[in-house]
Amino acid sequence: MSSYTCFIVFFLFSFLASFTVCAQNHTYIYHMCYERTTYSRNSTYFTNLRTLLSSLSSLNASYSTGFQNATSGQAPDRVTGLFLCRGDLSPEVCRSCVAFSVKDIFNRCPNEREVVLYYDECMLRYSDGNILSTTLSGGGEKTLRNNTNVTSSQFERFNDVVMSTLNQAVNDALANPRKFAVRKASVTVSQTVYGLVQCTPDLTRGDCLTCLQKAINELQTDSIGGSLLMPSCNSRFEIYPFYNETTITAPPPPVLFESLFFLIFYLLSNDFWKAGKSRNSKVLVVSIVVAITVALLLSIAGYCFLAKRTKKAYDTAPAFDGDEIASVDSLQLDYRIIQAATNNFSESNKIGRGGFGEVYMGTFSNGTEVAVKRLSKTSAQGDAEFKNEVLVVAKLKHKNLVRLLGFCLEREERILVYEFLPNKSLDCFLFDHAKKGELDWTKRYKIIEGTARGIMYLHQDSQLTIVHRDLKASNILLDEDINPKIADFGMARIFGLDQTVENTSRIVGTYGYMAPEYAMQGQYSTKSDVYSFGVSVLEIISGKKNSSFYQADGAHDLLSYAWRLWKNGKPLELMDPVLVSNFQMTEMVRCIHIGLLCVQEDPVDRPTIPNIVLMLTSNIVTLPVPGEPGLFFQSRSTNDPLDSDQSMKSKSVPWSVADVSFTDLYPR
Repeated sequence: MSSYTCFIVFFLFSFLASFTVCAQNHTYIYHMCYERTTYSRNSTYFTNLRTLLSSLSSLNASYSTGFQNATSGQAPDRVTGLFLCRGDLSPEVCRSCVAFSVKDIFNRCPNEREVVLYYDECMLRYSDGNILSTTLSGGGEKTLRNNTNVTSSQFERFNDVVMSTLNQAVNDALANPRKFAVRKASVTVSQTVYGLVQCTPDLTRGDCLTCLQKAINELQTDSIGGSLLMPSCNSRFEIYPFYNETTITAPPPPVLFESLFFLIFYLLSNDFWKAGKSRNSKVLVVSIVVAITVALLLSIAGYCFLAKRTKKAYDTAPAFDGDEIASVDSLQLDYRIIQAATNNFSESNKIGRGGFGEVYMGTFSNGTEVAVKRLSKTSAQGDAEFKNEVLVVAKLKHKNLVRLLGFCLEREERILVYEFLPNKSLDCFLFDHAKKGELDWTKRYKIIEGTARGIMYLHQDSQLTIVHRDLKASNILLDEDINPKIADFGMARIFGLDQTVENTSRIVGTYGYMAPEYAMQGQYSTKSDVYSFGVSVLEIISGKKNSSFYQADGAHDLLSYAWRLWKNGKPLELMDPVLVSNFQMTEMVRCIHIGLLCVQEDPVDRPTIPNIVLMLTSNIVTLPVPGEPGLFFQSRSTNDPLDSDQSMKSKSVPWSVADVSFTDLYPR
């Protein structure tokens, strides 16, 4: 060829090579030589083995898929082998690793009939038995871990993120013909976990799932990185990107690259070029080369566009950054994304159960953690009504309210997606003898004030008046700074309850927190929430739960006990003993006073939430004298029909998005 031709070939080769990643160094990890049977170098088995390895390392092997298996010879000297390259690597790196393994394998296992050899980039395996489409290996497993341990204070969080990330990757791998997937998620603002799972593609989905579950469950997550290698699958996690994210996001189509390159090479070196000595011939050939190059670039652009769109439909996590919500459609999430985020609603992801659905922890592919409430499928509410109410609630934004991020409405599925708060709910601290000491008086006062401000937003500052009707400690969630966030507001109509503005024919809520007029007559208003708030305040101060309170002196509920102490001039005896060494007496007494004002029997006598906020933040406001608490029961037998209706009694969810709220929305 002429120098002109060589220049073009060199340019195109460099151009095409820029899309691939070549690695010459291959990191050895582990090998296993099964010593139960051996062979000699002059045996038929050795001849068959060399033929097999030559086939696996030949140029015709399936490096583009990263996996190939083959057999050579007849029993009893038949040998079966395979290689598996890490799914994010280019065909060139895969080919190089397999070739290197074939050369290295006799140094490590010189005469064993069954061998498995692991490198960071690939795995090579052969045996005189059947090793295809099966997870039965009889050994060859290797567990690796980083020498740096996770601190004890971070272990629970780190372990949860690692396991959640890898379990989500398993779902992705099962849906991928190559049985490979990666995921990443944020542990903290500055730390990200990267996870990888992979099976040999010859396994069935069921066998791959079984293998990966073992590979994940046996990982040692007390260190900042680790992996478990098995002949049929493997798993790995690190706090750095150990795989090629660019290749996974938009892998170049290798067959197209190679085919077009050789076509260009043919045109430039063929007799066609030699026959055309004239300038016109050269121009013609160069035009063909340019046309093919342009076609190649267009093909790459089209491939990347389709890959990006496919990834968005199947794998992209939703973004929740915008403050303005233009329409309900912007809140709707793809069911498959939620399904993947919750590991197909697995039991290991379940964090609670409410009266109208179950709650799962989920992690999207971008690391965003959410609480997913999967509602029961018995609702008679229409799709349009459901969407409208979701839009109303999603627009409610206040620092003391748990934020609704989105929803899913697909066939019978109705799913709500909330922000996730890892500090769980107030009751997990308040009523736990081991944890209540973590809530000093400053934190408890902040929780009381923040809860009041959240309720004030629902009652007064939002576009609609919203009555919660199930305010309690398990529905007050805590963020990382112990700021309170009220959960489960605004979604009662989802369940098609027969409700009106002021009355309901079906009482739903939690005993011990319901106002008397609501529990006995079905009448509710903003003063119903004030009553529940008062109960919560007295619980926060005392560290005792109203619904399970008992005193030997005859006080069968917390409210009666607090009232008796107040009348006797001993209000501070209500205080949780863990607060004795550090509290503000004036604030404490004032909060007990406010709590008793809130639980008075007549709703008219109870203060409004705006007045309560003023009482909490201003010492110059004079508080009225409280009346006796309103109680609709003193005790109930186990045969009480009210107890038999479980739908009327909500259950606590200790992580995020606690119970379903029983709320009504109505214009001002």
